Amino acid sequence: MNSSYKLLSEINPAFVRRYEQIDCSREFFSSLTTPLRQSVRVNTLKGKYEDIVALLNGKYDTEKIPWCREGFFISGVENIGRTPEHAIGLVFSQEAASMIPVVVLNPKPDDVVLDMAAAPGAKTTQIAQYMENKGCIVANDVKDYRINMLVWNLQRCGVYCAIVTRMDGRFFQRCNERFDKILLDAPCSNVGMIRKNYKYLREWSMKSVINLSRLQKSLIISAYASLKPGGVLVYSTCTLDPVENEEVVSYLLEKTDARLEKINLPLNRHEPIVYFNGREYLADVKKCLRIHPQDNDTEGFFVAKVVKP
Repeated sequence: MNSSYKLLSEINPAFVRRYEQIDCSREFFSSLTTPLRQSVRVNTLKGKYEDIVALLNGKYDTEKIPWCREGFFISGVENIGRTPEHAIGLVFSQEAASMIPVVVLNPKPDDVVLDMAAAPGAKTTQIAQYMENKGCIVANDVKDYRINMLVWNLQRCGVYCAIVTRMDGRFFQRCNERFDKILLDAPCSNVGMIRKNYKYLREWSMKSVINLSRLQKSLIISAYASLKPGGVLVYSTCTLDPVENEEVVSYLLEKTDARLEKINLPLNRHEPIVYFNGREYLADVKKCLRIHPQDNDTEGFFVAKVVKP
């Protein structure tokens, strides 16, 4: 038993018992007690890419993130979120793996995009950046205090193609086939974020996982209903339980005519889980992207790319 496993077991033994079934490797449990590397996304809505990168390289140590052109691991500063570059929106402090969903979504200028669970706005500002502040983003969240963070980040980053709404994401199933592209970065059990804060470990419970899975299934059905034919829906979570990931995607495939596309990005990955605890999911979930924290020294993340025929 290594020290990381022992520490995690002392804080939440039920979590460890569950995740021994998902990834029992020493590397997995060790990664959860290792602090995350800082990373930023260069915001081209506030300046030229080359100029901002040169500014960063002149002040900090940077390393390119392979799967996102605008992304950099950064060191030489205690907290990049407290720097002038972040305050004026030249960069957004964003975890490296969390940049993947928008890269996969690949929004274009003049798209009509729904970010169903948008706050605090990292991915919304990334969408706006790729859209060059053209088209329209409906940036939605359900809670007032999260909306405040979202609006502040949109303003700081120079986003003016977004409409902010506050409603339950399940409402959007009434918006029949309105959106070209949809990002559902779903509320989840946040296991990928344990590296940031052990509160996510303390708060974890199997009951919450099951409740979240029910909500996620409702949200993904709602998102798919509001997607135009030929449109793209990206479903993502920062957790690793198949009940919140492969099971949710398999549920969508069973209930609709949705199909999955394989995600090809330059990163290390784990095989998606097709069979778990007596439950068999549709084989197509193998096309999803499952990233454990030790794979690329990032958060844990799950991403699925859904296309509507």
